[in-house]
Amino acid sequence: MASLPLPLPTATPSSQSRPVFARPSYFISHAKRSNRLRVSCADAQKKKEASRDVETPIGKVDRRNMLLGLGGGLYSAANLIPTPGASANPIKAPELDKCGVATNLNTGEKLDMNCCPPTSENIADYQLPPVVQMKVRPSAHRVSPEYIFKYNMAIDRMKRLPKDDPRNFMQQANIHCAYCNGAYDQPGQGTLDLQVHNSWLFFPFHRWYLYFYERIMGKLIGDPTFALPFWNWDNPKGMTIPPMFLDPKSALYDSKRNQDNLKAVLDLGMTGNKDPLQVVSNNLTIMHTEMVRGNASVYDFMGKPYREGDKVNPGPGSAERGSHTAVHVFVGDPREPSGEDLGNFYSAGRDPLFYCHHANVDRMWTLWKYFLPSNKVPERTITDPDFLNTSFLFYDENAQLVRVTVKDCVDNLRMGYDFERIDLPWLDYRPPPQTAGAKVKRTRKSAENAETVFPLKLDKIVRVLVPKTRKGVADEVLVIEDITVDTTKFLKFDVFVNDEDDNVEELDKAAYAGTYAQVPHKTNNKTATTSIRLKLKELYEDMDVADDDTVLVTLVPRHEGDGVIIGGIKIIENTTPAKPANSSG
Repeated sequence: MASLPLPLPTATPSSQSRPVFARPSYFISHAKRSNRLRVSCADAQKKKEASRDVETPIGKVDRRNMLLGLGGGLYSAANLIPTPGASANPIKAPELDKCGVATNLNTGEKLDMNCCPPTSENIADYQLPPVVQMKVRPSAHRVSPEYIFKYNMAIDRMKRLPKDDPRNFMQQANIHCAYCNGAYDQPGQGTLDLQVHNSWLFFPFHRWYLYFYERIMGKLIGDPTFALPFWNWDNPKGMTIPPMFLDPKSALYDSKRNQDNLKAVLDLGMTGNKDPLQVVSNNLTIMHTEMVRGNASVYDFMGKPYREGDKVNPGPGSAERGSHTAVHVFVGDPREPSGEDLGNFYSAGRDPLFYCHHANVDRMWTLWKYFLPSNKVPERTITDPDFLNTSFLFYDENAQLVRVTVKDCVDNLRMGYDFERIDLPWLDYRPPPQTAGAKVKRTRKSAENAETVFPLKLDKIVRVLVPKTRKGVADEVLVIEDITVDTTKFLKFDVFVNDEDDNVEELDKAAYAGTYAQVPHKTNNKTATTSIRLKLKELYEDMDVADDDTVLVTLVPRHEGDGVIIGGIKIIENTTPAKPANSSG
């Protein structure tokens, strides 16, 4: 295995222009080692300027300046800082002294354990310390024996801390349980749940969670440069559980995992396909769809707005409901009553693999925000103050309780870490074109119109005709609305448009539009209503829809039994198209 260079020589990003994404092969990708993500563009000077300027709540800031600081160190204490002007309705950090009992989402019963953290009256508003040396998170499949030794030692020491130490392994695992399984209510909102999934809080909450987890590990082993690994499940070489997590003698081991999947190729589509090559191809199609092809707005990727007083589950973004959920379910142990550990929110943090998985989820946010071509994705910055001023509470590496805000985590470089450069074989993995053949035309004749079918219980494959806004390759969005789900269950369904065959185990085709999936989580009445949006423009370009004023939409449930009711399906015009190819990103 390749060695991870420790320490790294510099904290500032390179100003040189060199490709971050080599032209990848579709299956076996030979990524070259590099300490930093780099990006190239047709116009080097424009890209240089674009990479320097970052949109923040106070305007554009030079990314290079964010990395520089005078004095201090990686373990500087959190300082009190002035609170910026409050916005209208951001979600407030929970009140730890009012933390309640979390719920087992599969049974609906209260957990026979305490997920609540230790309380403290001393809460500091956290200020990001100066970046003295940039940490680089490595790909988990490429780390050295020396790195594995350090990682194992850090987790072992975390497990040996006193049980009431907020940095203890189980205390850290319980953070996810409390924030995600109904232990917290929104402050000032009665019994209204606080939930960090299925909304625009998904990425920032987990980024802060991993940030402090990583700093705690570094503190425990005396190495402030230590960085979490990321499970590179978006690359064919990383589509199995990283071997360092499979040693029963290691602190990284968890016996509560699906024994059939320990060395199997990760099935992001959860199709049940047993052909590894087909599964890899499906996976790359899924990644291209949820990162590039299927998003018409920033909220389609990040998740829908979630403000103070809102009910939980306004709507997950494409990555959360796609690859993120699939990995949780793939690893969770079916021998356990509720899919523990990784397969249930309350227990997910007990598996060290959880943090490696979410490090790659966090990497997806960085890639989507800064490194994908601007002509392929819509506007990538949320400037809404209700998003930026949302706050959370965490204990830092010194066991100090701190309050953090979303606005301070929107740039990973400013937080002092980056990711090892790995090729992105999914970036251009666009499905091959298809012609809507005779079979589709025959199916159209037997399919019912959408307005006559919904609402319906999705317990079998459903095909409906949905009107377009106009004929031809229009810039349109498919909206599946009023999706009412049983939040105690794992649920998933895939969406196809003008699918010309009945092989639902193959996703690497133009007809695949996207997915909805959820990991079990708590709501007061065990149900939630949400919606998803799937961009159609590139899908239309890959098939012959020139004379069609309707399309055939197929919904394929991947879960067993009921649990999903769909209120309706419609196609609307996309009002937030991606920028032209020659605009800066």
